Amino acid sequence: MIRNATESDREHVIGLWESTGLTRPSHDTIEEFDSAINNVMSEIFVAEEDYIIRGTAMCGFDGRRGWVYRLAVEPSSQTKGIGSALLAHCESWLASIGAPKVMLMIREDNARVKGFYEAAGYEDQETIVMGKVLK
Repeated sequence: MIRNATESDREHVIGLWESTGLTRPSHDTIEEFDSAINNVMSEIFVAEEDYIIRGTAMCGFDGRRGWVYRLAVEPSSQTKGIGSALLAHCESWLASIGAPKVMLMIREDNARVKGFYEAAGYEDQETIVMGKVLK
């Protein structure tokens, strides 16, 4: 079952992000979680099995592109279709709010997931992503 995350899911969702290597010291994950669930242009979805969160995905729309972030599935539940279901759910939600395109970023040190996204129809956009921490 896939549903919207709630405030009561915060600890488990952030724990899943941490255990799957999707956090960085420069990001305040609590603030990120709260912002995503309280903004109409973003959402965090969780996949549950036996009332336990097995996967999560965050997505948002910036007015031009939809973005998928923090797609994570606990290691013992990987290869069961949970990640694919979460990705499809994000795509459907983004389309429903008017996003014409979906983008995502893969860290170079997490390149093993590239095949997962390619199998879902994603292609390298030959774009360099640059960033700057403001806090």
